[in-house]
Formats: sequence, C-alpha cells, structure tokens
Amino acid sequence: MLTDIEIAQQAKMKKIGEIAAGLSIEEDDIEYYGHYKAKLSEELFCKLKDKEDGKLILVTAINPTPAGEGKTTISVGMAEAMGQIGKNAVLALREPSLGPVFGIKGGAAGGGYAQVVPMEDINLHFTGDMHAITAANNLLCAMLDNHMQQGNDLRIDQRRIMIKRVLDMNDRALRNIVIGLGGKVDGIPRSDSFQITVASEVMAILCLSADLADMKERLGKILVAYDLDGNPVYAKDLGANGAMTALLKDALKPNLVQTLENTPAFIHGGPFANIAHGCNSIRATRLALKLGDYCITEAGFGSDLGAEKFFDIKCRYGGLNPDCVVLVATVRALKYNGGVPKAQLTEENIEALSKGIVNLQVHIENMQKYGVPVVVAINRFASDTDAELAFVQEFCEKLGADFALAEVFAKGGMGGKALAEQVCRTIETKKSNFHVLYDTNLSIAEKIETIAKEIYRADGVNITAQAAKAIAQIEALGHGELPVCIAKTQYSLSDDPSLLGKPEGFKITVRDVTLSAGAGFIVVLTGNIMTMPGLPKAPSALRIDCDNEGNITGLF
Repeated sequence: MLTDIEIAQQAKMKKIGEIAAGLSIEEDDIEYYGHYKAKLSEELFCKLKDKEDGKLILVTAINPTPAGEGKTTISVGMAEAMGQIGKNAVLALREPSLGPVFGIKGGAAGGGYAQVVPMEDINLHFTGDMHAITAANNLLCAMLDNHMQQGNDLRIDQRRIMIKRVLDMNDRALRNIVIGLGGKVDGIPRSDSFQITVASEVMAILCLSADLADMKERLGKILVAYDLDGNPVYAKDLGANGAMTALLKDALKPNLVQTLENTPAFIHGGPFANIAHGCNSIRATRLALKLGDYCITEAGFGSDLGAEKFFDIKCRYGGLNPDCVVLVATVRALKYNGGVPKAQLTEENIEALSKGIVNLQVHIENMQKYGVPVVVAINRFASDTDAELAFVQEFCEKLGADFALAEVFAKGGMGGKALAEQVCRTIETKKSNFHVLYDTNLSIAEKIETIAKEIYRADGVNITAQAAKAIAQIEALGHGELPVCIAKTQYSLSDDPSLLGKPEGFKITVRDVTLSAGAGFIVVLTGNIMTMPGLPKAPSALRIDCDNEGNITGLF
C-alpha cells in the first residue's frame, strides 16, 4: 500500500473556494492562503449566529497502545462516510504540532485513505497559527524580563516567575536553562525553562476564546509572576495583552481545508490532551455546527484525558451539548491490554481479549456517566477474526453501547458507511442527556478526587506538600472555582504508564498545581508528565526530506 504522504500527494483536491461554496460561504468571508487553505472571516460568525446547530459527535478512544487505535483516521473516515450516505457533515480537528511530526508520534491529519489535505501543509507550517502562538507567548516573556531589567516598578520576585517560554519542537535541552548571562546589559540572570507551544496557556486561550474581545481579556489574566509581597502579577499589569492580541488576531480565525474525498474540515488549535485540554477551538466547533447537519470533532488520547476535558472544560465554556460519543478501539490494542506482546497481536486470542477488554469497559462506562449515547467503533484490521469481533460486539451491547466496524484506512468513506449509519441511528433513537461530571464550586482537591475516582477508578489522591501549598495559594487568589485540567500519562488510566487494562488499588499522586487564569482552568500535574518532550533516538526527522522541486518525502 502507498504511504500516507504518497496517497495525499495523489489527491484530487478542489479549490478551497469551491469547498466553501458548498457550505454556502460567500466569497467576502473567505481569506485565502493559497489554493487549498483558507481562514474564515469574523463577519461569518455574525451571519450564522441565529442558524440552528447541527448534531455534535465526539470521537474519543481507549488508552493508546503501540498497536495503534486510529482515532483521527476514524474521525476523518466517518466524516467522509457521512457524505457517502447523503449526510452533510463538517469535520473539526486540532492542528498538528511540529514536535510529534519530527519526533515519534506523527502528525494529526489521519492516515491511509482517510486524511485531511494538503497533508504536508497541515503537518508543517499550515497558516502560521502555531508560530503566532509561540510569538505571543514569548513576547510576554520578553516584556516580563525587560520590565525587571528596566527598574522593576512592579517589584516582581524573580524567584517566582510563573510564565515559561515556548517552542513548537521537542527539545529536552530547554527544560531547565539559565538566562540573562553575559553582563549588566544582558538582563537579570535567573533560572528559566521552555514548554512545547501546544502546552502553553496561550494555546489554551486561543482554543477557548469566544471572540477577539474575549481573547484579549483572557490574555490579560495570565498569571506571569508574584511580587516581593506575594501578590499576583498578571499580563495586563505588564501591558502585554494588547500586543499579544495583535499577534493572534488572524490565528483566532478557523482554518478551512478538506478531506481526500472533499469533505469540509476545520483544523484549528492544537493543545495536547496529556498536558493540556486536548480539543480543537470552540470557534471552529461552533462554526462546524452552524454549517453542517453533523459536526464530527475529536479529543486527544483516551477518553480519560481528552473526552473528560472536552466535556468538563470545553463544553462547559462553549455551551456545547454533544449528541453522541464514538469510542475507537482495535482488537489488537485490546489484546495488548490483556498482556499479549506486540509481536503476537495478529494471532487469535479470545482469552487475552477477555482480559484486555476491561479497558474498553471503563471508557464506555465513563462516557455514559456524562449522559451521552456511545457507539464503539472497531478500527478493523485484516488479522481480526470473526470470533474476536463477535466477542467485542456482544460485550459492548451488554453494556448498552452500540457497535460498528470501520475500515476507513484502506477504503476511505466507503469503509466507514456502517459506522456513519450506526451513529445516525443512535442519535435518532437515543436522546443525549449531557451533563458535566462535577460542580466547579467544589474545592480544588474535591474536583481532582472526583475525576480520579470516577474516571481513572483510583482509590484516592495523594497531594504532595508542594501541590497543597499551590492549591492554597490559588484558592486564596479567588480562582478555586475554576475547572481542573489534569496532566497525566495517556498510556494508562492511572498515573503509571506501565499499568494497562483496568488498574486497581492505586492512588493518583499530584506533585504540583498551577493556575491558568486566562484559559480558565487549574492545571494539575501528576506522575512524571513533562511539558517539554524530547526526541527519540531515531526521530522521524531523519526520514523527512525535500527534493530540488520542493516535493516533501518521508512525512509518514
């Protein structure tokens, strides 16, 4: 079979104006970025504000394994399949980060015959949103250090700087650095560190902002430091949020592209789900709901991370009411959770499947706790046997979840018709009674414990002394009513990546807590999660190349 990039490069794309016209978007509302990419104007939101919303479908998954689940591929393929069965669907996904693209995880444009295109552009610079976010964040950092250099009127305590510089690349050498070396004119020496751009609060703010005014206000609320008396210093105190907004004004506009089968797709915003809230922008999702009868969106990693944050953070702030959850799994991944080595996953093994399927069970039950109907989508592989598929289907139906097979990687939309039809039936026959998991009036510790017990199935929470001190400070500042965004390993329901399936008898350890007042949530750091990844021994960058005609190769 052809590689992803070879398939993408053979795609018969329509000019983006034609894709927009299919959504009844007028020419004046299209801002072109070449032939196949566009941003959409602020005026379009005003024109559509009274239009009825379509149905909202969230695609999530079990905990990821080396066997692969294909969540984005299923999202894209299901959107294509909706067109195959005569439905008007619009896709709303996150933008890829350069870190994973050149590292090990890969991009976020789907795979096989279920991709968004132009694939190379989307996975690399796209429309410059990531660069704008990086620039805005680092402008704030530069203004902070300059303020201290130029007299420090705000009496900022250089030992209590909260904001970090960012770079959209995996670079472990920047996790802990010293800046300001060289002499008096070169700044004040202090310890500093970098995060990856997609982990930044500026990224979260862009994804959660309702409009330009809301974004500017949120940027001003970023906690940058504390002064010598222990009082908070915000970005607005430095006068930085106006200039930051100027850098981000175009980045706030959703990006329109298409799938291989010319289904419209909004790709906008890209926070990681293991260290941020893991969802595309509220604005892109809202636009897709206005322009399509069905909006298909995705939340990163397993439902314990992305879906929980989609419901408890994004839906809470965006006023969104999901109609259906599509929970992606593979037979291979379920057997891996049952203890089968990766080399033996193609062999039929009902016993291992029966052990590993408890991971799927937890995710089904968790999604049902939010009152949303669930459809389990099995991303089918050639090695899956009829007996294994029948076992999974019967298991899902006993739990009250609908079931469908999908073969979109190899067949595109045609391979997702059964899934699309099942999702439409589920929406028509099962009413969603969506509600969030917890009340934000609970204490920070109570909110953490609710998620740990209800979603991760932990026995409780261990909060370190450092985290307890941080929680007390955040509550003293009056921000204790915000929802929590837990940074946790994606590989396990626990905070230990080696515990597969359905771990039992464990507690979640909270090592630190930070405030993202602008984004509107509290970040809870568990386990050994890092906000600046590193490259593997043999990064994907070694395979990526560009010939003399500008053709890119090796990009998946």
